[in-house]
Amino acid sequence: MSRALEASTRAMDFDALIGPYIEPGYRLAVTLLQDPDEARDAVQESAVKAWRSLGRLRDPAQSRSWFLSIVANHCRSTMRRRWWSLGRNPLGAVRVESPEDGVTRSVDIDAGMKRLSPDDRAALHLHFYQDLPLAEVARVLGISTGAARSRVYRAAKRMRPNLTEEDIR
Repeated sequence: MSRALEASTRAMDFDALIGPYIEPGYRLAVTLLQDPDEARDAVQESAVKAWRSLGRLRDPAQSRSWFLSIVANHCRSTMRRRWWSLGRNPLGAVRVESPEDGVTRSVDIDAGMKRLSPDDRAALHLHFYQDLPLAEVARVLGISTGAARSRVYRAAKRMRPNLTEEDIR
């Protein structure tokens, strides 16, 4: 009986620790993999990896960057496995533009993000969309804070030609 209670407590602790980061992990995976189905699989597999390696987490305060780095590493592995393929749709996703300016700008930003390397997309996504400080972006990506700062700056600079003045406002 005590083993069952201990397992149940461990599961609740894991859920409390990682649960809030499942959605940010999914958004990161979609940004990197560009495929919602693969992103769901990646987050699910990352959660299993996190469960199995929970004993390696030294500081629960670092659980966000720890879990997001597991997701990012899993996505990188997935991209390496499919390097030979252009993806599920070799012609790229065909998008129908809406007459509304906001939707068009969103498509332009999305297209600009797709032109960036996966590492640059991840850095921009983590810093601007998930509001992670550069030090945490660095931990997630496994690079120094200076390298994270440079990566975010260079990626944002590459995006600027794709943005209009209205996008910045």
